[in-house]
Amino acid sequence: MQKLTIIGGGSWGTALARMLALAGRELTLWVYEPRLAEDMRRQRENHLFLPGFTLPESIHVTCSLAEALRECTHCLMVAPCQHTRALAEAMREHLPAGIKIISASKGIENDTLLRPSQILRQVFAERLSCPPAVLSGPTFAREVAAGLPAAAVIAAEDEGLARQFQRLLGTPAFRPYISRDVVGAELGGALKNVMAIAAGVADGLGFGLNARAALITRGLAEITRLGVSLGAQARTFQGLSGMGDLLLTCTGDLSRNRRVGLQLGQGKTLEEIQAGMKMVAEGVPTTRSLRRLARRRQVPMPISEQVHALLFEGKDPRRAVQELMQRELKSE
Repeated sequence: MQKLTIIGGGSWGTALARMLALAGRELTLWVYEPRLAEDMRRQRENHLFLPGFTLPESIHVTCSLAEALRECTHCLMVAPCQHTRALAEAMREHLPAGIKIISASKGIENDTLLRPSQILRQVFAERLSCPPAVLSGPTFAREVAAGLPAAAVIAAEDEGLARQFQRLLGTPAFRPYISRDVVGAELGGALKNVMAIAAGVADGLGFGLNARAALITRGLAEITRLGVSLGAQARTFQGLSGMGDLLLTCTGDLSRNRRVGLQLGQGKTLEEIQAGMKMVAEGVPTTRSLRRLARRRQVPMPISEQVHALLFEGKDPRRAVQELMQRELKSE
C-alpha cells in the first residue's frame, strides 16, 4: 500500500497535491505555517501561495512532520533549496525506514554547492533504501493546478525507482518521462533560473526578441558546459529539464525569476524587488552558488557572471549587456 506525502505547501507543492488529488490519489500535504495549514483545512484553498484553486478533500493538510510522515512510503520534497537541509534534519527522526524520496526543489545550496538530492542523500543517509529521485521540467504551478497539459522528467540512479514515481505522479494531464541522468536533470532545473533573470533584464531594457533568443541560446550553452564538466550528459540539456524549462522560465509571465530580471532592467534594486515578493525567486541565491561552482570548475559562464554583478555588485544593466556584446569574437 503506497502512502504519498508532499513536504512543502508553497505554490508548487500545493499544485502537485491538487493535480494528484483530482486524479484520484489520496495524500498528505505538509505545510510549514500552522495558521496557513488551519486555513487550508477549513477553507480548502491555499490563499497565500495558490489562491483561486479548491483543494479536494482527499488532501490531508497538516503542519506536523510526525503526522505527515507516519507510515509514509513515498515522499515528494518541495521546499526552497536553501531551506532543504534544515527541513530534512527536522524530518530525519520521523522518516520510516526504506522510504522512497523524490525532490522537486530547484537550486544549489550556497554553503556546500550541493544539489537538493545530494543534500537529502547526505542528511537521510541510512534511512533510504536508494538515492533520491528528482522531478524537473517546464511546469508553472498555476497551470498544473488548473489541469492544463504538462510534461516533466523524473531522474533517478535506480530506474526502478524512477518508474515507481512515474506511475505514482503520472495523470491524464501530467506526463512524466524517466531518465538516469540525475545530475543533468537537477542542474538544468537550477541554472535556468539564473538565465531567466538575464532574459528578464533584456526584456526590461526593451532589447527585443532577438536579444532574448540570443540569451536563451547562449545560456543553454553555458548550462551544458558546466553540466558536462560535473558529469551530466549533454543530451539531457536538450530535453524537458534543460531547453524545455529554460524556454518556459525565460519567456513565461508566471516566472518569478524573469520578473526579477524585468524589474532590474527597469531600474529597481534587488532589495526593492524582494520586498515586494511573497515567494522565493530561486535564481537569486542560485546565482551565488553558480558563480562559485563555475569558477571552481574553471568553466567560462559570462552571462552568469554578469547576472551576479547585477544582483550583488550594483552593476548597471546596460553596462552588463554592453560587456557581453563586446567580448572577443569567437566560433559558436
